[in-house]
Amino acid sequence: MPENTTRVRRDIGHYVNDELRDRYFATCDALYAKGAPARSETEVETSFGTTHVYRYGPADPAAESRTPVVLIHGSGGCSAQWYPNTLALSAERPVYALDTPGDPGRSIQREPMWQPERAAQWMDEALDALGLDKVHLVGSSYGGWLVINQAHLRPERLTSVTALDPGGLEKVGLRFFVWIFASLFATYAPKAWRPRLAKWLEQPVIVVPELRAMIQASVKAFRIRRPAPLPLSDAELGSIRTPFYLIMGKRSLLVHPKRQLERVPRLIPGARAEIVAATGHGPQIDHPDLVNARMLGFMEDIDSLDPAAARGARGA
Repeated sequence: MPENTTRVRRDIGHYVNDELRDRYFATCDALYAKGAPARSETEVETSFGTTHVYRYGPADPAAESRTPVVLIHGSGGCSAQWYPNTLALSAERPVYALDTPGDPGRSIQREPMWQPERAAQWMDEALDALGLDKVHLVGSSYGGWLVINQAHLRPERLTSVTALDPGGLEKVGLRFFVWIFASLFATYAPKAWRPRLAKWLEQPVIVVPELRAMIQASVKAFRIRRPAPLPLSDAELGSIRTPFYLIMGKRSLLVHPKRQLERVPRLIPGARAEIVAATGHGPQIDHPDLVNARMLGFMEDIDSLDPAAARGARGA
């Protein structure tokens, strides 16, 4: 199918055409259905475009005043990637999942925002438009770079940061891109082969039908237009004072887990770092019960240090 002939900027992510976009949205909705039902959806305007936001829980009205969780997904997808996590997290806190402009979600990008200063400005403007003064920020993969970058450049709204097998700690190496392409090709393998390939590649995409369909549809439908982020230097990481939690997969190909297990707590005062066994780049997908419990426990610990600050929405 030919690409849309409408002139588009080369530095702005965009859909190939409306038909493929709508097919992709249908696969996203099937994946969203595996997680908690969104209480509402809204859109907020920033200098870089329109950001689509999903709001979840909490189930207990008394928990509405607790510091909310904000989820930032990885590259090449949307907030549906959080389907294993939204139910547990929103049971105890308000949860907001943002579709990052420039990725294949329901947000609309109008200006480039891959530069660190612009990325931090986008997130700050989005949180401000949502009325969130304090948040527990969680990011995975590319979203991990976004949250680490936020802690470095604009930490004022952040009660804590949790980075799940994140970008931003090391230069993205060839081994990661090889894994990405191998995983994509494996999604088209015969059904009988998929469990073995999923285990070999540490790639849950291959064996979750809805996730596999979404990834395949996104590759056809959307064109990402940004470079891989550069890692933060030791000095930049050392400037972070936001309570920080790093969770990595033991077989991650994006970072060297043992190296970062030593490095991050050494550079960021008080930071926690942990390696999760039997997983690669998606610990929150492969082991959701474990990771959800660890994240909630970390947020509870941080809130207990300053209960008066544990109120994230204006007027809460």
